[in-house]
Amino acid sequence: MSPDKLRYQANQIATFFASQPEDEQVEGVADHINKFWDPRMRAQLFEITDESTEGFKPMVVAALPRIRRPERVETAG
Repeated sequence: MSPDKLRYQANQIATFFASQPEDEQVEGVADHINKFWDPRMRAQLFEITDESTEGFKPMVVAALPRIRRPERVETAG
C-alpha cells in the first residue's frame, strides 16, 4: 500500500474517533488498528512513523505506543 493511502486510512480512523469521549479517542484508534489492520499494514505504519510522523493526525501519533508492533521476519536470501 502506498504511504499516502496508509496515512489517509489512519487519519480517517482518527477522524471517526474524534467524536468519541476524549478519554476513549486514542485507545479507540489503537484498538481499531490492532484489530483490523493485518501485521503487514501495522509494520508499514511503523516503517513510516519511525522516520517521521508528518502528515499524521496527533491522535494517530498518540496511539502509536498502544499499537502492536509486528515482529520483523527475516527472509533467507
